[in-house]
Amino acid sequence: MPAHSRTPSLTSAPKSPASTYHPLESALSTAQSKFTIRNPESLRAYNESIQHLPGGNTRTVLHSSPFPLTFASGESCKLTSVDNDTYTDFLGEYTAGIYGHNNQTINAAMQDALRKGWSFGGSNTYEKELAKVVCRRFRETIELVRFTNSGTEANLMAIGAAINFTGRKKILVFENSYHGGTLSFKSKDGLGSMNVPHDFVLAPYNNLSKTRALLFSLPPHSLAAILVEPMQGSGGCIPGDPRFLQYLRDTATEYGALLIFDEVMTSRLSYGGLAQRYGIRPDLMTLGKWVGGGMTFGAFGGRKEIMGMFDPRNDHLSHSGTFNNNVATMSAGLAGCSILDIDTLNTLNARGERMKEMIEEVLRKHGIYQDHQKEGASIPPNGNTNAKLLSGDPSRSSSVSSIATVAGGSRSSMYVTGIGSLLNIHFFGDDKETLEGLFFHHMLEENIYLAQRGFMALSIEIKDEHVNAFVMALERFVCRHKQTLEN
Repeated sequence: MPAHSRTPSLTSAPKSPASTYHPLESALSTAQSKFTIRNPESLRAYNESIQHLPGGNTRTVLHSSPFPLTFASGESCKLTSVDNDTYTDFLGEYTAGIYGHNNQTINAAMQDALRKGWSFGGSNTYEKELAKVVCRRFRETIELVRFTNSGTEANLMAIGAAINFTGRKKILVFENSYHGGTLSFKSKDGLGSMNVPHDFVLAPYNNLSKTRALLFSLPPHSLAAILVEPMQGSGGCIPGDPRFLQYLRDTATEYGALLIFDEVMTSRLSYGGLAQRYGIRPDLMTLGKWVGGGMTFGAFGGRKEIMGMFDPRNDHLSHSGTFNNNVATMSAGLAGCSILDIDTLNTLNARGERMKEMIEEVLRKHGIYQDHQKEGASIPPNGNTNAKLLSGDPSRSSSVSSIATVAGGSRSSMYVTGIGSLLNIHFFGDDKETLEGLFFHHMLEENIYLAQRGFMALSIEIKDEHVNAFVMALERFVCRHKQTLEN
């Protein structure tokens, strides 16, 4: 990577308070200083934006230390920053960018639709066609569908439907899960929560015995719904144990509650979503932005008797939203769904599985992965990760925190989880956050863009040569920090 002589023209980003010398922290400080020198225009944009946006930010997840890159353009799987550096995009807009940047088929469809106008204040032909496509694609679960503007909205509407359908209030959710900006359960103590005030009951993900005990403790006829991701996406790409998910299906039926699969992220991992892949039929399913061509979009759908409550002829439940059926998103969704046929989706997810195997091989080669291999933390290509993780015992949790315990107390270690085209690089131990920061900045130096937390969502524009470059860059990181990762 050629050296950059550019220097920031504005004040530097805030530095961390002085502390006892630590080699890794020193390395991270050096990496952040190099990043600041390399990206003066992004720093300038950041310093200007904090005058008008809290922290220069209107989407929390996009913040990174010492400041985020500002992008000027995107094409295929490449992003170009305002500092005129180009990065291979492995983040894929947190799954919404599955089509890459500036897909010409979607672009043309939107342009054609917008030439005819966009704010009709009435129904349009695009929404009817997209509804037909969605119901056919997810026909094993979705008999009727409604559109929203985000996955958050979709999950909120699904919860509301369950409460009204059952006449009950309690919603079972899971630790480390994320269903939207107002439905986040990553913090057990609830501090800093922006969650809506439903009567949530929190259970450990993939832990059958504790979930069973919690459900048994509930008052009779109080559970309205079970809301679950078949793979926790924002929570670190932790796949659900199919046995655990089947238990939730059976229990929802037994309790007279509804099972809601949040497939905002995971519906791209199989043509009919993970529900189809696992052969488990939820009562309701929620979908996200990729179904809308990567535009602002969400959807919720399911059984006719539930979704029928939203039929305005029955005057039961109202569901409004000015842009629920906006022609830009509807036309983009039609074009996008036509691109992601079975073969294209299978190719994409197979590439992701190969990438995961290549990363695992690098970690084994350098002695980083041995303990995790013995405990079964690797996820096999069929996605049935936790059959190994649980060692035949569905009562054991396979959450991130439990895998960290398997890794052994304060030990720093590194590995990868995920299914298909959704992957996450993890670090555990006392140096977890420092290693995450070092890895993030190392990959930026290699002109590779991913989430600071290690999350990746491959687009259809990512090819084998990009995967090979990623794995080689990752191996250089492992070699540089091998002593820390081994100790």
